[in-house]
Amino acid sequence: MAGIREQKKTETRKAITASAVQLFTEKGFEKTSIEDIAREAGIGKATVYTYFSTKDEIFLSFCDDELVESFARLQSPDRAGVKLLDQLLEFFMIKFTFITRDNEFGRQLLRDMVFPKVINEKTKEHDQRYFNILEDLFRSAQQRGELSDQEDLFLLSVHFFSLYLGVLAGWYTGYVSTLEEVEDALRGLFLQTLEGVAL
Repeated sequence: MAGIREQKKTETRKAITASAVQLFTEKGFEKTSIEDIAREAGIGKATVYTYFSTKDEIFLSFCDDELVESFARLQSPDRAGVKLLDQLLEFFMIKFTFITRDNEFGRQLLRDMVFPKVINEKTKEHDQRYFNILEDLFRSAQQRGELSDQEDLFLLSVHFFSLYLGVLAGWYTGYVSTLEEVEDALRGLFLQTLEGVAL
């Protein structure tokens, strides 16, 4: 019985996040209310608040789900021999195509990542999950001998994430306009970091 209840909770949570993202895309984040989300999901407004306190929490939850899914692809057994550069490119390109599938949605997500309205525990937890995934990729690369074991993995994660944000901003300002240009830009920046620029 407990298993059925948990399954129902999971389904309701997914219905809320899916409905919210659909509305964020159609109406924009600011113009979407909790009441709109409840109506779209076919549940009561109070039920939404049982799972999430704010729209921002719904937004972060959806991003977390996408994050877990993209990391699972990288961790599949058939990916064991893939080089660090290719893993990083695949991870960030998955994130890029997800974020930019809709311009308004992508802009909102970029704003939320760089300039969140409120810094709370949920936001910090989301950011930490992101960095944990990158740190795991770097740790595996160290074990394979691809990366120095003297590197600070957290700082390295922040660095690569910052490079990614720069390219993402470039997409919205017109400096890169195709997925091929995005991947080329990321590859160049990542290689420059991994190989170093000092003589």
